[in-house]
Amino acid sequence: MVTPGTRQSPAGRALLVLEDGRSFVGKPFGARGETFGEAVFATAMSGYQETLTDPSYHRQVVVATAPHIGNTGWNDEDDESGKIWVAGYVVRDAARVPSNWRSKRSLEDELRAQGIVGISEVDTRALTRHLRERGAMRVGISTTETDPAALLERVLEAPSMVGAHLAPQVSVAEPYVVPAHEIDGSSRPRFRVVAVDLGIKTMTPYRMAERGIEVHVVPADSTFEQIAALQPDGVFFSNGPGDPGAADAQVQLLVRILEAGIPYFGICFGNQLFGRALGFGTYKLGYGHRGINQPVMDLQTRRVEITAHNHGFAVDAPVDRPTETPYGIAEVSHIGLNDQVVEGLKLTAPDGRLVAFSVQYHPEAAAGPHDASYLFDRFIDMMAARRTPGSDPETTGGRA
Repeated sequence: MVTPGTRQSPAGRALLVLEDGRSFVGKPFGARGETFGEAVFATAMSGYQETLTDPSYHRQVVVATAPHIGNTGWNDEDDESGKIWVAGYVVRDAARVPSNWRSKRSLEDELRAQGIVGISEVDTRALTRHLRERGAMRVGISTTETDPAALLERVLEAPSMVGAHLAPQVSVAEPYVVPAHEIDGSSRPRFRVVAVDLGIKTMTPYRMAERGIEVHVVPADSTFEQIAALQPDGVFFSNGPGDPGAADAQVQLLVRILEAGIPYFGICFGNQLFGRALGFGTYKLGYGHRGINQPVMDLQTRRVEITAHNHGFAVDAPVDRPTETPYGIAEVSHIGLNDQVVEGLKLTAPDGRLVAFSVQYHPEAAAGPHDASYLFDRFIDMMAARRTPGSDPETTGGRA
C-alpha cells in the first residue's frame, strides 16, 4: 500500500518508493531521471567515495545512515574502480560546499557527471529502520514521477537480487598486471598471484603488490587452463555483486583450483564461492552487512576484529564442527558477533597445513579499519609453505 500524503511531488522534488509501497519525498541529488535497484543501507560515517565506486554495489540503491554526506567532496585518488557502480544514492543532509584539501569537485557534481540519480532530505533513519524490519527490497527513485502508485508499478517490474549473476557485468574485459613493489631493495616479485576479478576493488591488488606480490588480474570467465598457464603461486577470488548461488561457472573453476592444490584466498563473494565449492549452501541475509564497524571473532585465537563489510548473502556452514571435503578438512574460522553469521572459512590438509582460506569481510579496507590486514601476510605464508625450495616466480613462475 502506498504511504498516504505523497501522491504529488512539488517541482524540484524527488520521490522514493519501496516495493512494499512505503514512500518518501525529498530533493533531487545528482542526476535527474529515474533509477531502480535493491535498497540497502551502509553504516559507515566516512568513505562514501569508496562505497560508491565499489563494484559490489552494482544494481543497489545505497542509503547512507550517516546524516551529513559530501563534506569532503570528490577527489581523483580514492576511487575503488573506474566508475560509480551504485544504482542510486539516498542521503539526509547533503553538504552544500565541500571542504577538503584533496577535493576536486563536489559529490553532487560527480553524481551528475556519471548519471547517478539520487535523493536528499530524506528521513534516512526512518528508512533504515524500515529496511531493518522488513529486509532489503527493490526501490525506485524518480525526479520526474509524481505518483507513488505509478512508480511502484515500475519498481515491481525491476529484477530481484536473488538469482542475479552479476560478476561478468563488473569484471575486467582483459587481463592486466599489477607489478610487485620493491621489497628490501629488490624489484623481483616474491610471488605471483592470479586474482579472478568478480568485482575487485583497486586497493586489493595494491595490498598484495606492496608485499612483493605480482598480481595478474583476470576476467570472471577465465578458465582453469588460462589460470594454470600463468603458473601462479596462489589464486585469489575477489569481492563482487549478485547471488553466489547463480555463479556456477566460478564455483566449478574454484573446484579445479582446489583439486590442483593451488593455495587459495578469497574475500566477500570469494568467501561465498569457496563455501559452495566445499559443498556448503548460501542464503540471502535479511538486510545484509554494509559498513566499516562490524565486529568479527577469529574462532581460533578468540581475537575480535573491527572490520569492513559489504554483503547481502552468507555461507550456510556448521560453526560447531569441522567438515570433511574431497580437498581436506573445512572449518568455519570467523563469525560475526552481531548475528553469528559465518564470516570466514579455512581448509586444512590431513597434516594440518592451511591450504585455502577466505573471509566475508574486506581486509584491504581503504576507508575502514586495518585490523584484518594480516590476512594478506597469511596468504604469503601459505604460498611460501607450498613453494618448492629455491624457486621464484621470475624464473619458474611459481607452481600450478
